[in-house]
This record gives sequence, structure tokens and C-alpha cells, in this order.
Amino acid sequence: MTGVDRLPGDSAGQGPLLLGVRHHGPGSARAVRAALEAARPRAVLIEGPPEADALIPLAADEEMRPPVALLAHAVDEPGRSAFWPLAEFSPEWVALRWALEHGVPARFIDLPATHTLAWDKEEAEATPAMEKPGDAGREAGEEAPADAEREPGDRMPGDAELDAREGMPGDAECGTADGMPGDAVSVPGSGACRSAPGSGDALRVDPLAVLAEAAGYDDPERWWEDVVEHRGVGGEDPLAPFAVLEEAMAALREEYGTGGHRRDPVREAYMRLQVRASLKEFGPRVAVVCGAWHVPALRRMTAVSADRALLKGLAKVRTDMTWVPWTHRRLSRAGGYGAGIESPGWYAHLFAAPDRPVERWLTKVAGLLREEDRIVSSAHVIEAVRLAGTLAALRGRPLPGLSETIDAVRAVMCEGSDVPLALVHDRLVVGDVLGEVPASAPAVPLQRDLARLQKRLRLKPEPLERELELDLRKDTDAGRSRLLHRLRLLGIGWGEPTLSRGSTGTFRETWRLCWDPEVAVRVAEAGVWGTTVLAAATARAEADAIATRALAEVTALAERCLLAELPDALPLVMRVLADQAALDTDVGHLAEALPALVRSLRYGDVRGTDTRALAEVAAGLAERVFVGLPPACAALDAQAAEEMRRHVDAVHGAVGLLAEGAPPAEGGIRGRWRSVLRTLSGRDTVAGVIRGRAMRLLLDGGELAQDEAARLMGLALSQGTAPADAAAWIEGFVGGGAGGMLLVHDERLLGLVDAWLTGVPADAFTGVLPLLRRTFSAYEPGVRRTLGELIRRGPGAPGSTVVVGADAFGFAPGLDAGRADAVVPVVRLLLGLEGPGGRDEDDLVGVAR
Repeated sequence: MTGVDRLPGDSAGQGPLLLGVRHHGPGSARAVRAALEAARPRAVLIEGPPEADALIPLAADEEMRPPVALLAHAVDEPGRSAFWPLAEFSPEWVALRWALEHGVPARFIDLPATHTLAWDKEEAEATPAMEKPGDAGREAGEEAPADAEREPGDRMPGDAELDAREGMPGDAECGTADGMPGDAVSVPGSGACRSAPGSGDALRVDPLAVLAEAAGYDDPERWWEDVVEHRGVGGEDPLAPFAVLEEAMAALREEYGTGGHRRDPVREAYMRLQVRASLKEFGPRVAVVCGAWHVPALRRMTAVSADRALLKGLAKVRTDMTWVPWTHRRLSRAGGYGAGIESPGWYAHLFAAPDRPVERWLTKVAGLLREEDRIVSSAHVIEAVRLAGTLAALRGRPLPGLSETIDAVRAVMCEGSDVPLALVHDRLVVGDVLGEVPASAPAVPLQRDLARLQKRLRLKPEPLERELELDLRKDTDAGRSRLLHRLRLLGIGWGEPTLSRGSTGTFRETWRLCWDPEVAVRVAEAGVWGTTVLAAATARAEADAIATRALAEVTALAERCLLAELPDALPLVMRVLADQAALDTDVGHLAEALPALVRSLRYGDVRGTDTRALAEVAAGLAERVFVGLPPACAALDAQAAEEMRRHVDAVHGAVGLLAEGAPPAEGGIRGRWRSVLRTLSGRDTVAGVIRGRAMRLLLDGGELAQDEAARLMGLALSQGTAPADAAAWIEGFVGGGAGGMLLVHDERLLGLVDAWLTGVPADAFTGVLPLLRRTFSAYEPGVRRTLGELIRRGPGAPGSTVVVGADAFGFAPGLDAGRADAVVPVVRLLLGLEGPGGRDEDDLVGVAR
């Protein structure tokens, strides 16, 4: 084999078999398989981190199902990590499987992850003031991709292209390894990017865009499908596609240089050294599967000393590596993967379909739409296949591609609508396939304990977001709740609690679950806290309690410890909570902490947790709030008064819960709170919004008669009260959704409000209008409409109550028997009561009324 390598048996060949590929390309994967079958090399070298060599045998395990990824993380800083995803249609995966099936040694030859992770750290520390694109949404400890080269060969992070959640440039875009702002400036229409002045980088190039433009295509993906995915593997010469691709990459590198990525020379130097070593060990029959962009560099054998000089002095970090499950969605460029592809589900179908890929694909689409109760028949499928073929012919394409099938599905199966088409794109074009790794794969002890709990509790990780309803009275559901709360405390975001639709009882929980591959990183990161989920969550809670300085944060932590049932952590958390509560003199902080503390007391009933110590702290905290609240509500500006009003509402709800479970000796806590509310409602130095809210809470609690409430409201809205203060009082008294119903059912209060509002001077009305608008805009539309009808009929005179006219349609003082009788036939029809033997007509009139 020589040059690009001839067929096996050519005695003139002396060099390695260089197979330049596009990562995650099914056409490249098929071509690699055909080339390996033809050449039968003695060793297979693959672009990827050498630390993963020991993990290669696991690829042959029956429990290993792609998509999967190699995960590398720094031992001392697990959050600093890197992924190398592999799908079933990735050329690297095909090469691995071929080598294992034929007993041929396989090795990874790219720059080791120990250097890649250290390099990332150095770059991050060198530019502390600059934020990478997408980093704003990245969680603490999450690392940006190490590389994002622009080449058909670099479609997976075998070049240390690491996956990140957001913001990495796509392969058809210009970008750098770390995506630093200002490194690249687009050169329109060239498919290349030239570095900004002073950046120190050469020309950046997207080979796909350049080749597509030269061929007259405006879409690199469509060009790649036409010349690679829709053709065979080379006919009689399975190596021909690689020869053509290498020639194209050589021409591009000659024109544009090395591509401008500062890591490329180092990586290529390391790969050349590894190729040399393998040639010495195995002879010339060595196959190298790498990104096509690197093939010309590997073909050019430079001096060994020059390559070693490039690698001298590279920083290192201790690194662990394992296999983790991956998903098609995370292979998608839209998912933030810099080397991602647009349509992993479509590519998986092209790779797996033995024949007639378009017909099989449209059959899948029809099945999906039928599952969603859309009417799709076999005739629809046949017509869609015909339309896709016709579109391909009109567009000059050898076979229908994804764009043709999408257009056909939209026109034939979706009746021109993009709504069901979005479902097809999400579920099929991208897909939610989740890979699996064998239990024998290396893992931190915490990961193994988590896997054991998932199996015992029958909580299978799934990539699709789903809701899980838990009944805490059942042992299995209670165990699931404990696990999810403990993981949440550890920062492992597998599930997030959400509001329960069916019940508001404390025995029911609703979780929204979605398994993300990066959960594996969070688990490795949390492994520093312990070897089991329980031990790790306990240690993390204790550390957080000691480090927390805000009282509200400690109470929230106590609540989470109760939810997660961490009995060993709770004593320390409670001591810290008691100390913080004793030292904190800010009434706002105390009022903010009380609700979470009282909520925690309720979990003892369902979960069997002893909350006596918590009850003592809560009672003491409530007493301090009662004493300090009145003076704290005096002389506040508008913003501070609104914040304190929210605290009053929260404390009111907390007192209600605390009084429900209090023993008889402590049952007076509700009475003491009412005394505080009376004090707040009667002090002129207290802000109007707080006085109004205190009076409203007394009225709702039955402590204030309607007549007394009307009298006090008249005083608060008297002419001697400043308009702004009166408007604030109204906001406190009738603000919120329930305030509107209070005015609807008590027309005396509505009359007082109306009389005050009509009496506000013109020069003051503009000042109070925003406050009033905010108050009344919170009401439901039906409530506002009813109030408007009542006001339209108007009060008799300023200060009087609203007079309800007997002739007002729908607002008469009594029932209209004639109108009630008119609905009896409709009620009979709805209840299915026809003829004799049904319900008495008088009863039906009562129902109607």
C-alpha cells in the first residue's frame, strides 16, 4: 500500500492506509467498512484519546448500544470534562467494531485527554475577563468544547472537540476551539474565516462550504449528501472515495494553509508519532481512521525531532475515562455540540436501511403521525414517495434527500402545516435514542450506587422529558422521592419538582424527569462527597449548612434535608439554623425564613420524620417576627413597603400552618398574629399598602365585621388622606386575585372605592393611576367585566353604596323564575331525563336556579 493506498496485494505500497472521514457521516462509515474489508490491515488507528485504549474491548459487549461517548474528566476537578461521542453510523465506531470482530488491535492516536483538559484550563485562566459564547448559560464547572474545527473530518470530538450545552459554533460556521470573541471574522461567500488582526491565527476554513461553493451548491449539507451519502462505496475500488477526498483536502490546505487552528499542528504531530510507532510494530498494513482534514498532514512525514519539539512541555492533569450513554439529540448541532450534525435520526436511518431508504423513512413518518391520531393512509405514503422523487429530479439530485422528504411530508401528510412537521423533525429527524453502556464499564462508586437505586426503584433513565406522579404513601414512590431530592441536593439535575395537577396534599409529588448525558459528569463531580447517594447527600448538606450565611438559605436547606430524609445531616443543619435565627435581627430575613421552616413541619406526617426540634425553632422565629414586624413596617418607601407586604402575606400563611399542628398550650399563636395585624392596620406611620393588607387579612379571617371594614375603609379613603397613600391602601386591601371578588360581593366597599376614585383631583389622578392599574389588572377578566357593569350603573351619590337596579339584565336582586324555567328542557336533555320516571320538574327548576 502506498500513497492513498492501493488495493491489498500491491507490493509497491509502503505507507499506512489513511482513511479520511467525516465524523458522524453514514456514507463515510460504509466506506470505512468496505475499505477495511478490502485491505485487511493488521492494526487500526483511530482519532481519539489514547487513554481510552483500555476501554475499546467494551465496544464488543452485548450490553453496549450506541450512541455512547467517551468521557474524560480531571481526577482532582471532575467538573472539568470532555466527551467524544460515537453513534452507530460514526466511522470511528464502525472501525472499532470491525477491529474487534476480526481480532485486529485498535488504538486511539489523538492528543491525550490529559493534555487537552490541561490546555482548556490554561486557556480559561489566561482569559478570565472574557466570556465564551454560550458560557452564560453553562453551569459552574462545565467546560466548553476543546475544539471546533471546520472540516468534514472533524464532526465528532475525536479532535478533542468537547461537547457543551450551549453556544458552540456549528460546522458550517466559523469559530475557534474555545470560541473566544474576536478570534474570527467572517469572509462572506468564501466558506472560510480569516482571523482578526493581532489574533495570531491563520486563515480558518470550512472545507465543506468551500467545496460545496465550488460545485455550485449553497448548502454544504446538501452537497455532502449528493456526493457521498447518495452514492456507493467506490464500486470496484473501495479506496477511491478516500483518494478523492484526500486530494480535495490537500488542495484546500495548499490554498488556505493549515486551517488556522492553533492546536492542529500539535495534534497532528502527536498522531504522526503514533502512526510511526505502529508502522514499526505492525508493518505497513496499518489503517488510520481520522478526520479528512488531517490526512494531508499525516501523509507528510516530518522529522521526528520536529514533532517531539511541538509536544515538549505540554501541561498535564490526572485524568479518568469511561463510557457513558449518549443521545441522538446531543449529537445534533442544535443541541450545542460544535461538531454536531443537523439530522442524526435521518443519518441513523440512512446507515441502517438496507434498501429503499426513502420508502422506509416515509413509512416511519406515517407511523409516527398515526400514533398522534392523524389520518395517514398507505396512499399518503405512496404519494409522498412519488413527490419526493419528483422533487429530487427537478432539483437535479441523484436521490431524494432529507429536504425532499420533508417537503413531501409537509405537502402530502401534513396538509401544508408545519405544526405536525415539527413533531417529525423532533422525534425522527433528530430523535431521542438513548445509548446504553455495560455495567462492567469503569465508574465512580457513586455512579454504581445510583445505578443500583435506579434499578431497584424502577426509574429508568430516558432522554424524553416526562412527568412522574408520586404517591408518598407508597414505599416505592417514597423511595423515588428520596432519591430525586438527594440528587437535587447534590446538584445532579435529573429531575425537577413541579406543581401537582391532581392534588395539593403533601402526600403527592410531581417531577419532570429528563436524562441528560452530562448527568454522568455531575455524578462524577459529586463523587467527592461520598460513595453512596445517601452519604454524599448528607456530606453535601452538612458542608452547605456550615458555609451558608443567610438565614433563608439555611431554612431552605433544612426543608430539602427533610424532603431527602437525611437524618444524619439534620441535627447539624438545625444547630446552624438556630444559631442564625438567634443572631439575625433583620425582620425581613426572619419573615422570609419562616414559611420554608413551617412547610418543613408538614413533611413529618407523611414521611415519618421527627420535626420536634424544627417546631421549636419555628415557634421562636414566629415570636420574634411578631415583636419586630410593627416597628419594621414604619417609614418605608414604596419599594420597601411592597416587599414587606409580601413578607406579611408569607407570614400569615405560615402562621396558619403552624397553628394547625400546634399543641393546645401553643394554640394562641394565631391570636398573637391577629393582634399584630390590628396594630399594623391602625398605625398611621405604617405604609398604606401594609395597612390595607393587614385589614384585608383580618376581614378574611372573620376578625373584622363587614360594617366595621366599610367604616375603616371610609376613614382610610377620606378626603384628608393623600391620594397616593389612599391608592396604596386600596392596593393592599383589594390587591390580588381574590380582591376583585370581594368588591363584586360587597357593593358597599365597591361604592367607597368608586366614590374615592371619582373624587381624586385631576392633578393627583395621573400620579395614582399606575398603582391603580397594577391593582385592578391582576383580576380575572370575568371579575373586571362584572365590576365594570356594576360601576356602569353607578352609585347614587358620592359616598353612597351602589344601587342595583331591578331592570339591570343579569343583576336583579332576586331570581327570575321565568328565565330559570326556560332552561329546564336543556337540563333534562343534559341529564338524560326524558318522559315519566325522571326527576321531578320542581327539582330541575332548583338545579337550573
